[in-house]
Amino acid sequence: MKTLFLDCNDQLAPVWQRVIRAGDPPIDVNRQPFASADLPKVLDGYDICIDDHSYMPTEFVDRCDALKHIVFLGTGPASYMSLADMAARGIKVHIIRNYGDTAVAEHTIALMLAACRDIARMDREVRAGIWTPHEGVQLLGKTLGVIGLGGIGSEVLRIGRGLGMTVIAWNRSPRPGFPLVALEELLERSDVISMNLTLNDETRGFLGPPQFARIKPGAIFVNTARAALVDETAFVEALRSGRIRHAGLDVFHAEPLKPDHPLATMANVTLTAHAAFRTLEASMTLLRRAIDIVREIVGPP
Repeated sequence: MKTLFLDCNDQLAPVWQRVIRAGDPPIDVNRQPFASADLPKVLDGYDICIDDHSYMPTEFVDRCDALKHIVFLGTGPASYMSLADMAARGIKVHIIRNYGDTAVAEHTIALMLAACRDIARMDREVRAGIWTPHEGVQLLGKTLGVIGLGGIGSEVLRIGRGLGMTVIAWNRSPRPGFPLVALEELLERSDVISMNLTLNDETRGFLGPPQFARIKPGAIFVNTARAALVDETAFVEALRSGRIRHAGLDVFHAEPLKPDHPLATMANVTLTAHAAFRTLEASMTLLRRAIDIVREIVGPP
């Protein structure tokens, strides 16, 4: 079976070289950018592809005749392809969990701190010759609400508690020993909300107009999970009205985010480029596990 690393970028290429071992199955690496319409050409003859974060529209995957496995580098392939369509076509999508829980949690906390203290805005202003010290939000004693207590959410909760915050959480299933509350209570009490759910058919649009109406006025909102968990129109309105004081975002409905998108033009939004999981340690673990998945698919040499 032939395997292609579909979209190895300049950042991942040296990491890839560090994790490859003698005896690993042969894996070709594509480092050239391509349009989605070129997927059939790029994947021609390949049974397995490793996908970092490339969109794989069904109409083009349908023309990838040999493709039987997609190894997605992360846990959120639903943002980049239709999982139902892949399953219907006999293409198995593999995900990689818990490779970067601490990395993403630390980035979440970084966005939280940046949002609370308006750091990105002041950085832009100081560079432009504007000296305006903006008033920030002190976190000691404030309430952090974590939505989703998987590996990442649990880490966010741990670090938040270490900052001296009161921590509460909502999870889809019971988690003994964790400070769980109803979603409505979390939204109403939290000074900071961290979104850490997995995106699927049940959680898509999880926070909509009724939920945003319950959010504590002036709350900080951080999303390092998936943008589609949130109704974008209601979210933007909550930012404009001030119900959400500031948002720290690492994920967007369409990536890369266009410069004229409302979120890119708002002073009370701090943005990063879907980079929460991008640390050397997490990337090495991620790529090594991807290779091991390919090994399991291919079987003994």
